[in-house]
Amino acid sequence: MKAVAVDLAALGDVEPLWRDWLDDAARRFRVDVSALDEQLPNWRQLLERFAEERAPVYFRRDAEVTRALRALHSADVRVGVYTAAPAELARIALSHLGADGRVDAVETGDGARERLLAAFGDGTTEVETRAQLVALP
Repeated sequence: MKAVAVDLAALGDVEPLWRDWLDDAARRFRVDVSALDEQLPNWRQLLERFAEERAPVYFRRDAEVTRALRALHSADVRVGVYTAAPAELARIALSHLGADGRVDAVETGDGARERLLAAFGDGTTEVETRAQLVALP
């Protein structure tokens, strides 16, 4: 195995934090969160600040996941992570989950999975769940 493409959800669930930020943004800034780019141009910075402040409540390191990532890294397997979540949220999640130093590539947003698989090439192992990840090495 030379490369692994991991869904961020296998490491930790970013959805609750993302939903809470959207709810907070809609209430606090009185915007339609389906039109963030138009109505709240600095939403990425606001999301980043919100996520940094609350990440310890939402993300907990998992010893088995950390062991699996460490083993892949030690075996010189390229590890990439993909998610539909915004880059700012993915970056903070990876840091709090202890994965940022063991990940070679991160793709975010629409089409992230496809872009990562194209970058890593044929033969890339796909991992969508925690169970699949911890069973790898």
